[in-house]
Amino acid sequence: MAEDGGDARRPHGELVADVLAVLWAAEQPLTPQQINAALGRDLARTTVTTILTRLYEKGTVVRTREGRGFAYAAADDAAGLAAGRMRRELEREPQRDLVLKRFVSSLSGDDEEALRRLLLESGEGE
Repeated sequence: MAEDGGDARRPHGELVADVLAVLWAAEQPLTPQQINAALGRDLARTTVTTILTRLYEKGTVVRTREGRGFAYAAADDAAGLAAGRMRRELEREPQRDLVLKRFVSSLSGDDEEALRRLLLESGEGE
């Protein structure tokens, strides 16, 4: 399903990541046509629309009516998106303590210290 007959296929998720990068850089919601133009690729009109529809269904982007179509914006920034994925993965696992233990044991010293600091700061607000 190459767009213009090219032999090389994009790695899984690369186009989705590129679409999100365009939305994060935008100061306002963009239409699929504007996103396609910003990507600078020769993609079919439906390719970007399909990606945006799937991202909307997952809650990754929000949309507003613009003319006969929609304009899209990112629902969260990159850090918020990653945090949401981490939270959803943790919620799926019945042994949450074990998952958290393995996660913490895999952190670098700097990341572990940052996590400790953030936990202390969040506890101070209560």
